[in-house]
Amino acid sequence: MESHDLLHEFSEHREKILTLQKESNRFRKLQQEYQEADNHIHRIEMGAEATTDEHLNELRMKRVHLKDSLYLFLV
Repeated sequence: MESHDLLHEFSEHREKILTLQKESNRFRKLQQEYQEADNHIHRIEMGAEATTDEHLNELRMKRVHLKDSLYLFLV
């Protein structure tokens, strides 16, 4: 499965991400939530955790919304 970690998704903003990780509590919190959602999705997609299609889609939507929120910090 493809990696969706933040540095991979926004590699062109690497320096800004690293700075925000140090300086912004809100960014860190959103990034942590994003990473937790991404890890959860990855476990399901790899078959390590069972769930419904509906729940998986909800997790994917959550990840998208978190990613959008994080992107706003970068532009």
